[in-house]
Amino acid sequence: MTLIKSISGIRGTIGGKSGECLTPLDVVKFTAAFAATILSKPEVNKKVVLGRDARPSGKMVSDLVTATLTGMGIDVVDLGLSTTPTVEMAVPLENAGGGIILTASHNPIQWNALKLLNEKGEFISGSDGEKLLEIAKNEDFTFAEVKQLGKYEINDTYLQKHIDAILKLSSVNAEAIKSANFKIVVDAVNSSGGFAVPLLLKALGVEEIKELNCEPTGIFAHNPEPLPENLREISGEMKKGDYDLGIVVDPDVDRLALICEDGEPFGEEYTLVAVADYILSINKKQKNTTVSNLSSTMALKDVTEKHGGEYFSASVGEVNVVEKMKEMGSIIGGEGNGGIIFPELHYGRDALVGIALFLTHLAKFNKPVGFLRKKYPNYFIAKKKIELDQGTNVDLILEKIQKKYTKYNLDTRDGVKIHFDKEWVHLRKSNTEPIIRIYAESEFETKADNLADKIIQDIKELMTA
Repeated sequence: MTLIKSISGIRGTIGGKSGECLTPLDVVKFTAAFAATILSKPEVNKKVVLGRDARPSGKMVSDLVTATLTGMGIDVVDLGLSTTPTVEMAVPLENAGGGIILTASHNPIQWNALKLLNEKGEFISGSDGEKLLEIAKNEDFTFAEVKQLGKYEINDTYLQKHIDAILKLSSVNAEAIKSANFKIVVDAVNSSGGFAVPLLLKALGVEEIKELNCEPTGIFAHNPEPLPENLREISGEMKKGDYDLGIVVDPDVDRLALICEDGEPFGEEYTLVAVADYILSINKKQKNTTVSNLSSTMALKDVTEKHGGEYFSASVGEVNVVEKMKEMGSIIGGEGNGGIIFPELHYGRDALVGIALFLTHLAKFNKPVGFLRKKYPNYFIAKKKIELDQGTNVDLILEKIQKKYTKYNLDTRDGVKIHFDKEWVHLRKSNTEPIIRIYAESEFETKADNLADKIIQDIKELMTA
């Protein structure tokens, strides 16, 4: 059983003892601390937008969060079952002081979490997160008196508002999508995407939709992380049916994975690459910039430069990517896990806008999805990790790796990333367990694997040196 407190929120497994798992006591304490940070900012309204995915613990956690917020004197606008990007958009539209999304994203059913948003509907900053952790640790919050209790309201209109905003984007062409007569399969892992994605597709003019795992029961039909090994059901459906595209979203609908017409994965890393290719192709008036995190494929850099743009990287984490996108005025960005960030709509990973942009791209391309995938550079990423003994000085190991590879181009903003000619390897320590994650990318799958294994061997040797 696990409880993980970080600057971006709190997540853990339901049940068990307080301080060791995500129990009602932990939910109340952390929510009260978040409310205290909002009350400390007189420039923002004492209002929070709340939404959740469909996992079974969601209603229980939502009730606790609602009672705590109103008990702190904060008004609550409850979207109920919703998506992460919908809550992100609702916060500024409600002129709220913040938002909370109850979702453990791709984690299994026993997990839940509180994702925390600022008044812009973006994930809270590192400094705000540190302040919140300190408040929670010291229980430095005061509940409201009876006449100052917050108000509670339910508002289920924001998903439609979200979809309407997507349809109004100049880069989304619903007429072209409708004319293409796409036949689409959707796998929403029995969570919020089960109603959100079909609603969007129908609004875009898609008439033939095969729904897999679209009942929002929260009982996940498979591991909810949209990786190829977890998507055998939809891949099988694509192979036996006459479909144009398979769409897969995670439980809170901020990650998008696609399946080609032959049942083969488009590649989660390539969701952003394809959408960026389309956006860059229709915005040629200026030198455009794109951003992804340090562990994402270099295919985005290749595509960006092909269109005369400039690519930038950011530390891993949505808040870091958003910060870099704002700094560089990027037209599009995101993360290689299928997270599309399109600033014209909002600064947050959004599978729904990703679907609309990709379908527009595909309709204009006018060839099967598999042919579109072949347009892009073919890279392979090996994702591995090495477990360390408790008490191991991980920072010292990373310093030794830097010295060993000092003649290469190194990036130390987030762990250590070593750039080779047409390959890279990225080492990051975990903040919650004694491991180092190792990602390596190459044009050849065996070279990516071998590069990751070589770094693992280096680490083992440095540990015994």
